[in-house]
Amino acid sequence: VIPMVMIIYNTFFSGGKFDASLFTRVIFDKENLGAMKNTILIAFFVTLFGTMVGVFFAWLLGRSDIPLKSLMRSMFNIPYMFPPFFGAMAWDLLLSPRGGYLNNWLMSTFGMEKPLFNINSLGGIIFVEVSYYFPFVFMQVVSALERMDPTLEESARIAGATQGYVIRKITLPLVLPAISSGAILILISSLSHFGVPSILGFSQNIFTLPTKIYQLVNRASGDFQGIREGAALSILLVFVVMIALMVQNKMLKTGGYDIIRGKSMRPMLVHLRGAKIPLLILSIISLIIIVVVPLVMIFLVGLLKAYGLPLTPQNMTFANYKKLLVGNMMVTDSIKNSLFLSITAGIICMFLGVMVAYVIIKVQPKGKGLLEVISLLPYSIPGMVLAIGVILSWSGALKINLYNTIWIILIAYIARYLAFSMKSASASLQQVHYSLEDAARSCGATHMESLKDVTLPLIRPAIISGFFLIFLPAMRELTTSVLLYGPYTRTLGVAIYSLKTDGNVVQASALASL
Repeated sequence: VIPMVMIIYNTFFSGGKFDASLFTRVIFDKENLGAMKNTILIAFFVTLFGTMVGVFFAWLLGRSDIPLKSLMRSMFNIPYMFPPFFGAMAWDLLLSPRGGYLNNWLMSTFGMEKPLFNINSLGGIIFVEVSYYFPFVFMQVVSALERMDPTLEESARIAGATQGYVIRKITLPLVLPAISSGAILILISSLSHFGVPSILGFSQNIFTLPTKIYQLVNRASGDFQGIREGAALSILLVFVVMIALMVQNKMLKTGGYDIIRGKSMRPMLVHLRGAKIPLLILSIISLIIIVVVPLVMIFLVGLLKAYGLPLTPQNMTFANYKKLLVGNMMVTDSIKNSLFLSITAGIICMFLGVMVAYVIIKVQPKGKGLLEVISLLPYSIPGMVLAIGVILSWSGALKINLYNTIWIILIAYIARYLAFSMKSASASLQQVHYSLEDAARSCGATHMESLKDVTLPLIRPAIISGFFLIFLPAMRELTTSVLLYGPYTRTLGVAIYSLKTDGNVVQASALASL
């Protein structure tokens, strides 16, 4: 709550008096308006195409008889685990107009004067973000499709409906909550994402709101005015996200259907017949482009003696890894910092999330709704905005100065990831019947003993999964850390980003591979 209050206060108040001049000046600045337009444009198309791709492959793997289903399902989950800014690095190495390996090969092979592709563009940013955000929709929709009551579709077929009509008028409307839930995750992630637009857009002066906020804060160089301008832009970013959440709520109100019934039956698979092999080839090509090509590119460039050399065995060496791991203080410190932050944030959020979930689900005091909203709010607030709020709160304004220390990053991580463990614990606690604790209490156990001996052991799997839900994204985090790190508090994501922006492409790729 404090960081959000500080953002509003520093935007609209100056010297203790209300002053909206900063906000209006920042909002109507020509460059900032351009950044807002790019942000909305990118987020719209990433959400549109990401949702289409996610729904298509979810239907294909969840409801059709396509071969290699289980293998492909695992493969389509990989982009979710792969940091998007790594993907941006890989595609930049392949398709940048000046030094992209694929562009150079096409130009030399076919005698072209200009590069065929330009990844450093709005289209390039949209393509890369779609590649790594569509699993948000894919994972939710494939699960909903597999649990759907098959009689609804069968009734339509008996009444003479074609397969296309059934999919369009029955299947998709029934899974609309899952689609819109995944789509809003894509939208929020795209609106607030820093890594991909900065890696692919900075060189062409393509700015989004997060990259513009970063530029304003970095340009400040100790001048508080830059941070205040960043805070004003942050409010604009939150406003755009809130509109998106309101649109989702409106969609869900019109699309609520009961799709899971008590009967134990699985939906019938659609037979693809002649389309089976073409769709299988399409899926494999998509996986190669989205998963295999970027991974292979990062690994190969990480082995090169120098960036720009041909990707041949004689130009490759493991010396880059030795350089990174032996005597490189920045890299070793960043690995230690990321491990410390990820493990500590995971443990603190795990306990705090369980505690909050227990109060909301089991204790149910007055005001539990407000507690739940406050716990979940940071998940819908962009990481860049949270970082600005944390800087304004814990850099001396409230007599506590944590700036340039690891603790300010830890506070931001706890705020950002608390929702993960809380939701994981809430889902599990709802399955623990109150009679189990009552039985312990009737045998003489105290409230704390019944919690320790009965409830916590039953929800242990959810607690552990909540820890890893925090540990994994925190290890590769960039958007929040990039504004909060100090000389000795670089994280792993920041170290890779710094190496890349400083021109050490080969070392950045090697560290990304690690």
